[in-house]
Amino acid sequence: MQLTVIGCWGGYPKANEASTGYLLEHKGFKLLLDCGSGVLSKLQQHTAPMDLDAVLISHYHADHVADIGVLQYAIQIQNLVTGGDKNLPIYGHTLDPDGFAKLTWKGATTGVAYEKGQELRIGPFSIAMLETIHPVPCFAFRIEADGEVFAYTADSAYKEEFADLAKGADLFLCECNFYEHMDGKAAGHMNSREAGTLAEKAGVKELMLTHLPHFGDVEQLAEEAKKYFNGPVQLAKSGLIWKKG
Repeated sequence: MQLTVIGCWGGYPKANEASTGYLLEHKGFKLLLDCGSGVLSKLQQHTAPMDLDAVLISHYHADHVADIGVLQYAIQIQNLVTGGDKNLPIYGHTLDPDGFAKLTWKGATTGVAYEKGQELRIGPFSIAMLETIHPVPCFAFRIEADGEVFAYTADSAYKEEFADLAKGADLFLCECNFYEHMDGKAAGHMNSREAGTLAEKAGVKELMLTHLPHFGDVEQLAEEAKKYFNGPVQLAKSGLIWKKG
């Protein structure tokens, strides 16, 4: 299993970067996890949009879905240019019917609904989900393939159940929009102390902090999380590639 960070910024992308987007690959299958602002541009440094096999969306805030529309244009245009008929499945929940409806577009993409509590299978990936604490319905994912485990919180305030979702994960990709001394609960986000605490409780092998804030020294987030997690901690950054081992 290989994860490439396409974008990692919360709310909006920094200059020449992207908000939330991650490319997860296993045995040639390419799954795009969220598709925020700037993701389509950055994605093409690693793979062509036409080479994606599926997209999985955690929720419909713009920093997670802003580039769905341009991804749909990309597929439509390439189909016209090449005479192809690619139709990309985009998995999303139906708790926001308007958001889900936008996943299907002119034969280029088709929205595929997932439901709370469902065990989802996408290509080689087996996916369990957990509804998070956020201003809109949002889901975190535990993704497994051939004994490897990747856990992703998406956007959420602190929730004890994340420790079970991420239990023993090879990589725990945890949102961290606030610093140790700050309370992000009202905004539906976590701080570095909470991220480190969950990683320690879950016994994960590695913690990666993402959905980074636009203020302060973000390097400080990793140092703060290390106080609570006795394992490797790193910040997500555009272009970063993680592989087990």
